[in-house]
This record gives sequence, structure tokens and C-alpha cells, in this order.
Amino acid sequence: MKSKKSEFSVEKPRLPLLLEDMDLSYEDLQDESYISSASITDFHLEGESIKRVNLKETIFKGSTFIGCSFSRSELVDVRFENCDLSNVNLENAIIHRVEFINCKLIGINLSEANLKNITFSECNLRYTLFSFSKFNEIKFNECDLALSDFQEATFSKVGFYDSKLSECQMSGTKLKDIDLTSCDIEGIAIRIEDLKGVIVSPIQAVSLSKLMDIIIK
Repeated sequence: MKSKKSEFSVEKPRLPLLLEDMDLSYEDLQDESYISSASITDFHLEGESIKRVNLKETIFKGSTFIGCSFSRSELVDVRFENCDLSNVNLENAIIHRVEFINCKLIGINLSEANLKNITFSECNLRYTLFSFSKFNEIKFNECDLALSDFQEATFSKVGFYDSKLSECQMSGTKLKDIDLTSCDIEGIAIRIEDLKGVIVSPIQAVSLSKLMDIIIK
């Protein structure tokens, strides 16, 4: 059962009722490109490095960006549906009012990113890098985040629901008021002081007691 403390609203992308279908090409995605008010389906790009891309009011469906680098980019009011962004570099990106729905995001680099009003639903986020990122009003719904790195991230209104957080690195990330009761947190790596105020189940509490060298008989 979800804790009342973890209940908060996340703003959805502000998308126009009608979006123009866009046949995106590589030439449209260059350094400092600006793409707005578009619906893009089945676009595929791999291994490219493009800086400071600006995406606004755009929907991507069935598209892939495997191994691409979009460092210092800005994504506002964007939705990704059934997309593959595995090993994409979005380091230092600004991402606001964005939805990822049933996406493959294995190894995506979101370190030092500014993340606000984002929903991840049924996504594979294994091995994701979130270190030193700022989280504000973020929800993970039924996501696999195993072996991801949240080291030194800053949480403000973050919700994990029925998600897998096993063997995640969370050292230096304060978990006060974060409800993990519906999640798998086996093998999580975190400092004892960062657990203050975290919400866990009795079984999870026993597992976390190992971090304090407590022997329970």
C-alpha cells in the first residue's frame, strides 16, 4: 500500500491537441537543433554525438537512439512511447514534463541532469546513471532500475512504485520520506545516515539491518 507521504502529482507534458507528423532525418538533428510541435514515428539513429538539442512539445513513438550522445540538451513537454534510448548520454541535460512509456533505457546516462515532472512507466532502466542529478516530482511505475547509480543525487518528491531497485548504488542520497515498501531493494548500497526517514516494510528493515551489522535472531 502506498504511503500518503509519497503521494504527489507529476505534471504531464503540455502537448498540443494536434501535432504535425514529421519525417525526421539525421540532417534535422545537428548541434543546437530545435524541434517543436511534432509527432515522430520509427526514427532510428545510432552512435551519433549531438550537443544542445532542444526538443519541445514532441512525441516519439517506436524510435531508437541507441548509443547516441545528447549532452547538455533540453527536453520540455516530450513523450517517448515504446522507444529505445539504451546507452544514450543525456549528461547535464534539462528534462521537464517528460513521459517515458514502455521504453528501453538500459545504461542511459542522466548524471548531473536537472529532472523535473517526469514519469517513467514500465521501463527498463537497468544500469542507469543518475549520479549527482536533481530529482523534483519524479515517479517510477513498474520499472526495472537494478544496478543503477543514484550516488549523491538530490531527491524532492520522488516515488518508486512496484519497481526493482536491487543492487542500486545510493550512497549520499537522502531517502527521507521515500516509500520503498512495494520495491525490491535487495543488495542496495547506501550509507546508514542516508536511510533516516525512509519508509520500508518489516522484511526490508531486516535486510537493511545488515548495513548496521545488526544480528537479528
